[in-house]
Amino acid sequence: MGRLWVKNDAEAKIARDAGYDLSKVLTVNDLCSGEDVFFAATGVTDGELLRGVRYDSYGARSQSLVMRSRSGTVRVIDTQHRVDRIGQYSSVEFR
Repeated sequence: MGRLWVKNDAEAKIARDAGYDLSKVLTVNDLCSGEDVFFAATGVTDGELLRGVRYDSYGARSQSLVMRSRSGTVRVIDTQHRVDRIGQYSSVEFR
């Protein structure tokens, strides 16, 4: 369950004009009611569901979860991000 959270009056106006009730508690069906829903999350800090980012001599390791409702597929992905190569694909400077 959740609720829409706006940062300021301008966002609140946009949401209300689009027909959203900012006081309504949203259920899972409100948030994702389709037949082919995807969910993806990557851990930043350690939590109950995923490990957070870990750093080692090669770079960083992350853990992600990807689920698809139609097939029931659940993937847990452990990824090694190599610091010696990531600079070729990112505008962020890594050292």
